[in-house]
Amino acid sequence: MRQPILYALITLTLCAGNVKGQYPSVCRLGFEYDISQSASWGYGKPVVTEIYPSSDAIEAGLKAGDIIETIDGVSVEGQDAAMIAGLLNPDGGKNSVLLTVTNLNDTSKPLHIRRDCKPTDAITEDRLAAAFAMYSLETTSERGFVCPFVTTTPDTADFAQFKTYAFPPADESNRRLEEVINECIGKELAAKGLSPDTVAPHMIVETFYFLKRNPSYKASAQTEGRRMTTYRYDCAQGQMEKFPFFNYAAPEADAEYLLQLGIRMIDNRDKRRRVIWECESNEMMSAAFRLENYARTHIPLMCMQYPYVRRNRNVRFTVTRKEYNYTGLNYDIDRLGRIMRVDAGSPARMSGLRENDVVETIDNLSMSGSAEEFTAAYKQFILNTMSMRDRETVFTDVNGFGYCMYWDKLKYTQVADAIRAPRNRAVFAYLYKYAPYVNPSGVNILTFGIRRGREKTDIMVSPSIRAEETITIQ
Repeated sequence: MRQPILYALITLTLCAGNVKGQYPSVCRLGFEYDISQSASWGYGKPVVTEIYPSSDAIEAGLKAGDIIETIDGVSVEGQDAAMIAGLLNPDGGKNSVLLTVTNLNDTSKPLHIRRDCKPTDAITEDRLAAAFAMYSLETTSERGFVCPFVTTTPDTADFAQFKTYAFPPADESNRRLEEVINECIGKELAAKGLSPDTVAPHMIVETFYFLKRNPSYKASAQTEGRRMTTYRYDCAQGQMEKFPFFNYAAPEADAEYLLQLGIRMIDNRDKRRRVIWECESNEMMSAAFRLENYARTHIPLMCMQYPYVRRNRNVRFTVTRKEYNYTGLNYDIDRLGRIMRVDAGSPARMSGLRENDVVETIDNLSMSGSAEEFTAAYKQFILNTMSMRDRETVFTDVNGFGYCMYWDKLKYTQVADAIRAPRNRAVFAYLYKYAPYVNPSGVNILTFGIRRGREKTDIMVSPSIRAEETITIQ
């Protein structure tokens, strides 16, 4: 297990550019980017790779894949990485930036994004939810998986010039399958701003596929390790699911079945019909898997690399899911009981909690202690309650901890009792009080024992449940 858990997960950085703050406050624009090395999409410019949930960047309309062209009127053309980072995070306390972006739908779109500035040493409930995820892995986790995709762009092409598409006539012998595949692709292209055109499309989208028994299969070649369950994100269901797929590095002889699905985009304006983008998936499987279902679950993942290709082979994805009680409090990382900031309009602000209030208890559990003490107690709690978890749900998180498990549904009462035990210092389980294994009563109201100067008082807060989920390519 990582050492120490709490500090490992709450590094305070500028999220646009990941530049360490040197000022009393840390400001976040709410997105991350690469300096593109793709000749087909934004070469030498910042391309947005991730947008943080609940950020102003989302509200402003920024999307993954957007190319940033100007920052506060300054062109990024020819600028190095340090200069771009400086433009996004200027000195002087400016609280917003004006970006001009391009994408497959817009040639020049202005976006005004506010910077979310917090005290340097403040820790948010969003980050605390990640730090104390083992209280509620059912709702909060960070998991990784790899898909055996090979993505290529054989010729240099400006993807911005391709706005419309069409599919070739369906193979009558597989019409239903091709309709499903094309429907999945069309949905993804529409989300990126492309439109169908059956008269003069800019590109033709072809697909190829097969599902067959492996002629090289040797049942005796399988090992126990290679038969382990594969978890991936099911885009159709919106959650992690088990699949009968082998690791991409496993010997092909282990697989009883082979599956292939490919998407090929062809320039329809060029007589050479050059391929401008192609993604192919080749799976080895221990059991048959319907191609229709594979299309629904994996085409959204394949299309995440159009128009900006980050990884050419064996693409690693991270699924970050958080669902937690949001009150709007920001705590002092060096003295967790002290409130450093209360978000405007938040449940805590409306209930009367204020900056510099000292939280002595939450639901009668003490807030006294350092980050190191809470980390030690949290680690001990995890070890002491392993017997209360359901071993049928075991998975490995993105950091390599292989004993992640949901709570045993028959032991929810025992779990709640362990969380309530003062020795376990599980005060931050309040982030999951809505869950039955934390609070069997189902009443999601928090009682903060507050010291304000010499006065002490209890303040009741009705939190909102904030749900966030992101899928990113690493």
